[in-house]
Amino acid sequence: MGFYDFEVNDIKGNLIRLSEFKGKVLLIVNTATKCGFAPQFKELEELYTTYKDRRFVVFGFPCNQFMNQEPGESKDIRSICELNYGVTFPLFQKLQVNGPSAHPLYKYLKKQSSGLFGSAIKWNFTKFLVHSEGNVVGRYAPSVSPLKLKGQIEKLL
Repeated sequence: MGFYDFEVNDIKGNLIRLSEFKGKVLLIVNTATKCGFAPQFKELEELYTTYKDRRFVVFGFPCNQFMNQEPGESKDIRSICELNYGVTFPLFQKLQVNGPSAHPLYKYLKKQSSGLFGSAIKWNFTKFLVHSEGNVVGRYAPSVSPLKLKGQIEKLL
């Protein structure tokens, strides 16, 4: 199964096929509005608005697996992201990134790009950079500023 074979539900519950994003560079991030890294939403939005016309998209996947930092429902998450951080990039329904209930997309991403201490995601705002052909080309720790990825993104565009 390849990257473009996966399906996810957007924050409004609509089924989205990743095949709709063939030819685009993607930055996939597990997010949490109550996390100390939540200010990265603004940086992610800056990347998105800077490069969206060049076939770049940020995907935000809310996750509540790390100290209950995303306890809200989809409508609340969307509202916080839009009002507090100006988010316009695609947000998806809350999912799990680790364990037996991890979403198949995240199982795939982790298999394609293990972290420093194994494949498990350690915290919110772990980032995966996906090439326009669907290959994972980078995995970045939560502490890495999204803006530090500009160079890698520009090389892929």
